[in-house]
Amino acid sequence: MKGYVQDIESVAIGNDDFRKVLYTAKNCQLVVMSLNPQEDIGAEVHKLDQFFRVEQGHGEVVLDGVKTPIKPGYAVIVPAGARHNIINTGTEPLKLYTIYSPPNHRDGVVHHTRAAAEADTEHFDGKTSEEF
Repeated sequence: MKGYVQDIESVAIGNDDFRKVLYTAKNCQLVVMSLNPQEDIGAEVHKLDQFFRVEQGHGEVVLDGVKTPIKPGYAVIVPAGARHNIINTGTEPLKLYTIYSPPNHRDGVVHHTRAAAEADTEHFDGKTSEEF
C-alpha cells in the first residue's frame, strides 16, 4: 500500500521532538511538532500552503500580525506568503501536526529541538517516502 495511515492524534501527542517528518508525497508532507512551554516555531513566511492542527496544549497563532488563541481541535491554514508563528502559551507541551503543500523538509528529517532545526539548513530535496 502506498500512503500513510495512522492515528495522527496519538502520533502527535506521543511525539517529543520539535519537528519530525512522517511522510512525504510529491505534493504534500506530513510533520508532527512539539513546542515546549513558551517556545514558538519562529516567525516565517513560506512560498507554499500549510495546515496545522492542535492535538494537545494551548497556544497562539499569529497570522500577518493577527493573534488568535488555539487549543486542541483547532485547525489553522496558512496561505503562501503569510507571515506566521505558533507560540506555546501554556504550561505543557503544545502538540500538533502540520501538512505542507508542497513538501518543505527533507523526508524523514528529525529535529529534537528548535535549536537543532535552526542549525540545519536542510530543505526538501525532491525525494519522497516512496517511489511514485
